[in-house]
Amino acid sequence: MKHIVKILSLLVAISAFWIGLLQAAIIPRSHTWLLPIYFVVSLGCYGLLMVGIGLMQFPTCPQEAVLLQKDIAEAKDFFKHKGVDVGSN
Repeated sequence: MKHIVKILSLLVAISAFWIGLLQAAIIPRSHTWLLPIYFVVSLGCYGLLMVGIGLMQFPTCPQEAVLLQKDIAEAKDFFKHKGVDVGSN
């Protein structure tokens, strides 16, 4: 719930800033109407950056990989006994 409040307050602040720029005419009106597009593009770039950083820092877990392979073999045996074709691998 706290995250939703944070996002909504950020959107309200950005909207207030945008409306203020529109009313004050500090920035030309043609540029001010593009601010939401710039915001969405910036948000997309930030998201891609966070995904990239997350992928670069993704830990490798060899112990978990071995456990996963054991679970897969166990599931294949279970389904073979139930009569389900699970492939040759």
